Amino acid sequence: MGKKGILTVISGFSGAGKGTIMKELVKKYPYFLSVSATTRPPREGETDGEDYFFHTREEFERMIAAGELIEYAEYVGNYYGTPKAAVEKQLRDGKDVLLEIEMQGGMLVKEQFPDALLLFVAPPSAEILKARLNGRGTESVEEIEKRLQRASEEVTYMKSYDYIIVNNELEKAVEQVHSIIVNEHCRTGYCTELITMMESELTQFAKGD
Repeated sequence: MGKKGILTVISGFSGAGKGTIMKELVKKYPYFLSVSATTRPPREGETDGEDYFFHTREEFERMIAAGELIEYAEYVGNYYGTPKAAVEKQLRDGKDVLLEIEMQGGMLVKEQFPDALLLFVAPPSAEILKARLNGRGTESVEEIEKRLQRASEEVTYMKSYDYIIVNNELEKAVEQVHSIIVNEHCRTGYCTELITMMESELTQFAKGD
């Protein structure tokens, strides 16, 4: 019996740890992690095609014009977007797909994929968020201030998401996300083939066949 893949959007404030959660999920479970495209330069240790597809601004705008992205947004001066073809193929094949994208993009994905599951990763407090950003050591003071300012605007999106994952303990947060996706497969919308089969077979039984 065919199985419909679940598209899960994972968003959160910069520094909340959503990227780390995604990597741990993919290590432990057979999810398909959609790799986003971006125009921001790679950070130390990041690999093109694994962490992101890194593009020039001109290349990214060509992708926009060609309709090759499910969604895209500009964040702190750089474009981020989700390539369309790979995501649609995996869903057709019954694979559960994870997208790590910004909130604006999450809303656009929900418009195109109404069944998409939206998860928001948050720290236990704003003070902890600030400490995590400072602790990364990858951004200047000005960049951190921009990210905190952006977080104060993004907080309004939290209530638009289906679930909030408080990332206080990494292992616990990873298992919470996995459990939510597993349980989503039990919703009636993902069991239509089973329902149809049961209706047909039980109708025959009721007729004495």
